[in-house]
Amino acid sequence: MFNRLKNIGPGALVAAAFIGPGTVTACSLAGSKFGYALLWALAISTIATIVLQEMAARAGLVTRKGLAELIKAAIPAPWIRKAMLIIVFSAIVIGNAAYEAGNLTGGVLGLQAIISEETVAREIWLLLLGFLAATLLYIGNYKILERVLVVLVILMSLTFIITALTSSPDWLAIASGLFTFQRPEDSLLSILGLVGTTVVPYNLFLHASIVQKKWSSPSDLPAVKFDTGMSIMLGGLVSMAVLLCAVPLAGSTLENAGDLARGLEPLLGSYARYFLGIGLFAAGLTSAITAPLAAGYVAAGCFGWGNSMRTGKFRIVWAAVLFMGIGVAFLRLKPLEIIQFAQIANGLLLPLIAGVLLWVMNNKNLLGKHKNNLLQNMLGGSVFLFSCFLGAKGIWKVFMG
Repeated sequence: MFNRLKNIGPGALVAAAFIGPGTVTACSLAGSKFGYALLWALAISTIATIVLQEMAARAGLVTRKGLAELIKAAIPAPWIRKAMLIIVFSAIVIGNAAYEAGNLTGGVLGLQAIISEETVAREIWLLLLGFLAATLLYIGNYKILERVLVVLVILMSLTFIITALTSSPDWLAIASGLFTFQRPEDSLLSILGLVGTTVVPYNLFLHASIVQKKWSSPSDLPAVKFDTGMSIMLGGLVSMAVLLCAVPLAGSTLENAGDLARGLEPLLGSYARYFLGIGLFAAGLTSAITAPLAAGYVAAGCFGWGNSMRTGKFRIVWAAVLFMGIGVAFLRLKPLEIIQFAQIANGLLLPLIAGVLLWVMNNKNLLGKHKNNLLQNMLGGSVFLFSCFLGAKGIWKVFMG
């Protein structure tokens, strides 16, 4: 077991990517508005993430190709292949731009929580964070800083778990929230947000690419499955802990990191604001790097550019996602609304990406004996249908009221 834990890698990076500002925001809003009632949505989302990320990792390891390259290889008809790649590329770029706005906004919320005096304008913080993310992506040597940020996110995560366990939670209500599938009035967009913050479409493309850097052959599949399952399960528990911490804020209006920090006060007292601020800043900057990076990998796979981060075309893609994110974040919307919109956008994009992945995983020419078996198809099909149902309901809610 110790050797397995030492071998944790890409799964932990994926988990760190989805435990960002959006997770803190979406889970806090759900907990403060609906109490324990939506815990089931996080549980199902965690299971769905494990199912889809295992498929993406298995595909990347067995074929030594990125997910976009596999889509190209799986479609024989040129016009269908071209149309599908355009749809996937557009969906990931648009989704990541929205997600990037949430990442940067979350990082700014963290900084504003640490420096309570509004001596620096929000726009200045956005530009500084954008510049830092762009610098790290441009030089491609951000691993040391990324490890530091992941450590900060882990510290924040441990704090949420400890706080949740020490704040006298109602265990019967938690059990009810996990297993009775309640759907309070006006909770649909919150459910979609919880799914979108956990099952992140761009993480599928990122996982398929980075798993190749950690392992080299299909014989490593057991290690890949353990890494994926353990990391994402722990990430799901952290998300649930964030929700539990926000339950005491029922009836409150959450507008900034100071409001969210009140959920940490039972453990950290007056330091909660600063601790959450550091965590949000760390989570925001880490995710602000991974979202454009994933878009670059998608573009490279779609157009055959190779996987080097240093090519001009690769840099143009991540720069476009980053600057679109800055542009959306510059709009005079409430910060938490921007982050919540990013999660809802992810939830709406999920059916497309999940359907494409499930189809690729059944291609015997690409995966041989490692293609999906019956159980994997049943699980993947259930995730796809669930995401389609939620996506359709979400679109109806947004446009029909």
